[in-house]
Amino acid sequence: MSLNPNPNQNSNSTARLLPVLLAFCMFSTGASGLVNEYVLATITTYILGNSIEQFSIVIASMMFMMGISGLVQSKMSDNNLIGKFVTVEVFMAILGAFSPLAIYGAYGYLTDHFLLVHYFFVLSVGFLIGFEIPLVMRIIEQNKIDLKTNLTLVYAMDYIGAFIGAIIWVKFLLKNYPLTEISFIVAGFNFFIALLTVIYFLHTNIIKKRWQTISLVSIAIVALAMGYTNNREISLLFEQKFYDDPVVYQQTTKYQHLVITENKKRGDIRLYINGNTQFSSLDEKRYHDLLVHPIMSLAKPEHVLILGGGDGLALREVLKYPDIESVTLVDLDPEMVKLAATNKYLRRINDNAFDDARLKVQSAGGLIDVSIRSLYLDTGETDQQENPVMQRVASVTVYNIDADQFIKKQSHTLWDAIIIDFPDPSSIELGKLYSKEFYTHLKKHLSPTGFVSIQSTSPYHAKEVFLSIALTLESTGLKTLPFRQNIPSFGDWGFHLAWNGLWSKDEIKKKIKLVDGFEVKTDFITADLMRASFAFGKGELESEKHCINTLMSPCLLTQYLDYSWQVD
Repeated sequence: MSLNPNPNQNSNSTARLLPVLLAFCMFSTGASGLVNEYVLATITTYILGNSIEQFSIVIASMMFMMGISGLVQSKMSDNNLIGKFVTVEVFMAILGAFSPLAIYGAYGYLTDHFLLVHYFFVLSVGFLIGFEIPLVMRIIEQNKIDLKTNLTLVYAMDYIGAFIGAIIWVKFLLKNYPLTEISFIVAGFNFFIALLTVIYFLHTNIIKKRWQTISLVSIAIVALAMGYTNNREISLLFEQKFYDDPVVYQQTTKYQHLVITENKKRGDIRLYINGNTQFSSLDEKRYHDLLVHPIMSLAKPEHVLILGGGDGLALREVLKYPDIESVTLVDLDPEMVKLAATNKYLRRINDNAFDDARLKVQSAGGLIDVSIRSLYLDTGETDQQENPVMQRVASVTVYNIDADQFIKKQSHTLWDAIIIDFPDPSSIELGKLYSKEFYTHLKKHLSPTGFVSIQSTSPYHAKEVFLSIALTLESTGLKTLPFRQNIPSFGDWGFHLAWNGLWSKDEIKKKIKLVDGFEVKTDFITADLMRASFAFGKGELESEKHCINTLMSPCLLTQYLDYSWQVD
């Protein structure tokens, strides 16, 4: 017996509307499926690091399960295909939406079994995504709709959806929402499109088990609504498990995940980027004193370039020098700079270093001004009208652009001191900033008497990386000297000085020995400590490995991932 009193009318209606609805389902599946893959790969990268490896494994695993699901559905009967479609859509929405929260929670609470939970969701979501397309094909065929025409339409919509999803992910979602919220947005969008199709099925009486379908759909709607409403609170609860001290701020930007913690008892403020300690307020002055003051004492610069350092701490030290005319700071992430300029914890630590900065951003036409301000210092004196006398100290310009692109865009600009404060080369994106090509471009913008100061990871825990950075610098014709100091939050930490070659290494060592003090107040470093920092023990600067890091042969990444922090 027909479910519709007029079978011909139902057939004509189905022929007209069903392919369109199913095509839109494929569009939303293509868009949300790809974004789901990106979300899961990104959250895995934040937890485990090494973006290329994690993206490759996660997306490959999901593609593998999409293939498996295609084989599985071929063994499935044609009975109640619509009901199976509804079930797939419901489970895909719930698993896709909750998977980032579940993975995050598993890492915090089930550390030993984290990968089991992680790959359960990765494989399950991939399986369901792959199940939908052949299921839709069978529904079209079962309803005797022109398969040749609509097969082309369905696959085209799937690929178009994937393209549009990728654009929306990069240009909008990643910039404005945390990962745990993005998953609910894309799952909700995909489920909404599927829901329109289900409503159509209910209206035309194609679905046999109406109340069962309505109940299943209702459960999904309630789950998605509750998850979306509470995802940020749940995420914060899970995230707290990763840190010893209370989390007082968290933000996921387009480029990284930022967390600030506070230990009120110890007076310790810490910034974490992608789960890795960026600094502790208890000992960051040790690090930044070593990064900044040796180069300032040797270069006597007027024009300084800081690459990285979006937290403003290196800038704080540079601005202590009265002879500085200009400081240019380049940090890729505008949200990091914004945080350092506005967050009460970071402002207190960086002494409001960004208060009077000129902010610039990248545009299609190059680099443009957003606002123009200069930095002034109260001299403590007053004029005849008893107004405070302000001395112009330096102009501070901040660019939010990739450092590699920034250097390439410069024409004839020269800097007397270049301070490089990048994170460790733990990914291919960071590795390029330690490459021969990057240092070659950098060298062109170093004045003849200028110096470069580079954070270079640990000479003890990452010895091969530390030595490779020096080899890569020297492969461009720069001369280098290594130095190191203990930073309690990190351990034995290393840096390199580099210069164009106007002086020999022995001449620079003599200059260092002649430094008997600093012209500004420092919090940790002394002249004696600076001289001692250039001393290394027997064999510490020797290695049989000779890695010169290049874009096409990024050996530094292998050195970092395979040979670092392996010392017992």
